[in-house]
Amino acid sequence: MIFASHNNIISPLGFTTAENYSAVCQSKIGVKKTVLPFYQEPFCIAKIENELISEQFSTYGDSRQYTKLEQLSIISIQDVLTQSGINPQDERTLLIYSTTKGNIDILENAYKNIDPKRAYLHAFTHHLQLYFKFKHTPLVLSNACISGVLAIIIAQRFIENGQYDNVLVCGGDIISEFTVSGFKSFNAMSAEPSKPFDANRTGINLGEAVSTILLTSNKTLAMPYHTEIVGGASANDANHISGPSRTGDGLYQCVQEVLNYHPENLGFISAHGTATLFNDEMESIAFDRSGLNAIPVNSLKGYYGHTLGAGGVLETILSLESLKNQQLIKSEGFETKGVSGNINIIQAHQPSVFSSFIKTASGFGGCNAAALFRKI
Repeated sequence: MIFASHNNIISPLGFTTAENYSAVCQSKIGVKKTVLPFYQEPFCIAKIENELISEQFSTYGDSRQYTKLEQLSIISIQDVLTQSGINPQDERTLLIYSTTKGNIDILENAYKNIDPKRAYLHAFTHHLQLYFKFKHTPLVLSNACISGVLAIIIAQRFIENGQYDNVLVCGGDIISEFTVSGFKSFNAMSAEPSKPFDANRTGINLGEAVSTILLTSNKTLAMPYHTEIVGGASANDANHISGPSRTGDGLYQCVQEVLNYHPENLGFISAHGTATLFNDEMESIAFDRSGLNAIPVNSLKGYYGHTLGAGGVLETILSLESLKNQQLIKSEGFETKGVSGNINIIQAHQPSVFSSFIKTASGFGGCNAAALFRKI
């Protein structure tokens, strides 16, 4: 068994998993309408205040030597190391980092004392390796918006194959002019809080977050959740550089793969749910084709926006909290069904008795991933 263990979430809703789960259960959202310095029109985004980051990082080192993303990552990883007691210098421990853009703000001249080469993803994670003295070079996983879920699946396979005992998966991305400009070029940015799967959705909100989870073969470290990652799958529908398959082929294939593990008492699906026209429609079709019409579905992007490389890790952790507390989390922003697939969107926080859940993700280039988690 490979266990999903200690974790941390840093977002506009808090600097710990407990703070974030409590905020979500109170239906607090981190998304706010903001006028960014590089655009005159307002967008809804979820941004972590720089002052809070500086305050939290003050005990970790000189903030002038680290980028914003590096500071958040150090805080998040250290929290998980402290909780679990594992040694980052152990040769049986690996760090996988999932991100789409890494230190992209270096290219926007955000720092005076930092080498521009740290914009390269391998250079960024090299500084994390130096800080924690990891024995092995961290693995960087950057595969659009499935990066976080895919990193967790790969961590599970590394441990299952006996290469490591412990794998830390950290996912992180920040708000930048580059990412906002990219999504704006698709006319996908919304000036209002996003409404995944809703008939009146107007587009995506971007968010920034860093989240870390420990995958381990050590049953003693499974204590927080008593949950295993049973398995996962990834598939590409090879449809379009940005648009998903209209028939949900890639995601359908992933879901079918994890259903082959015969999940018992499946409680919910934590969907990707970006609140964009094509993504939400595609997901609904894939779930409908998979015969999961009665299974509750949520998207957590109404709380956090789309946190890119952090999203799959953050949403998996909150789903673990949901399983641990036997509580379904409502899909924030949803009111009226706006997709053709017959799916069961969670419209209110509610207690429930269940023993497993599926986490899915989909992204640009036609990539898709799904993973199954089960209480032991």
